[in-house]
Amino acid sequence: MGICDGRVVIVTGAGRGIGRGHAIEFARQGAKVVVNDLGAEVDGSGSSTGPAGEVVDEIRGMGAEAVANGDDVSDWEGAQNLINTAVEAFGGLDVLVNNAGILRDRMLVNMTAEEWDAVIQVHLRGTFAPSRWAAAYWRERVKAGETNDARIISTSSASGLYGNPGQANYGAAKAGIAAFTIVLSRELGRYGVTANAIAPGARTRMTENLGYGAMQAEPGQFDSFAPENVAPLVAWLGSPESKDITGRVFNVAGGRISVAEGWTEGPGLDKGDRWEADELGAVIPDLVAKAAPLTELGI
Repeated sequence: MGICDGRVVIVTGAGRGIGRGHAIEFARQGAKVVVNDLGAEVDGSGSSTGPAGEVVDEIRGMGAEAVANGDDVSDWEGAQNLINTAVEAFGGLDVLVNNAGILRDRMLVNMTAEEWDAVIQVHLRGTFAPSRWAAAYWRERVKAGETNDARIISTSSASGLYGNPGQANYGAAKAGIAAFTIVLSRELGRYGVTANAIAPGARTRMTENLGYGAMQAEPGQFDSFAPENVAPLVAWLGSPESKDITGRVFNVAGGRISVAEGWTEGPGLDKGDRWEADELGAVIPDLVAKAAPLTELGI
């Protein structure tokens, strides 16, 4: 028994790292889990069924239920098949965790169109497509007179919320996911669906080049950068206990959780008429000086 007992959960990109931690924690909390993973490299190349199958075996070894799925979540039909896998295997769907992602880091002046498109495809379309098919499933249930207590939990990033040089493609995609989450929270509430996102900090294949790889805990000490630390929050957000929380983005790393506060209107001045361009030199610097300082990505 756990806080997600009997719930059916999909976790994309669940073969390794943070996604693997999500899948195992949901299983520990009593959920039935669809473990989705292409088994690709960090840059998205290649594929393998091994990682997803290994996580499924681990979950089944715990006495819980899981099935593997190897669909490409950024593919329209693949995303639909992913949702169908949960319904066919376990009779429904309660939680979708959008976690799959790749990296193609490059400074803007060297970035290629293919490096931009690949990252946007996996992160943004790979979040949109499964969410769209899941939302359609939940809407049809409501139209049939049934009710939902459903969740969409997507993965943003500090790179998207606060900015990180060399990740214009990744940061833009992750910022888009944060905005996408807020929109979904306002659209899907009528169907009994909440939408939230996380911006995790952890040591994975995707963050080793940001300095996390060098941060290892001493034996016996709490490993604040272990990817498994992110999972409890995600499991809670996927549980019935979180039904009143929606449209939020959470920073989570180690033992720390905080609510990310997005764009808000800061200091302003209304002239009551159209501004002249040559007037603004005496206005804009003063407004910026009064505004909260920019937050930078730090490790």
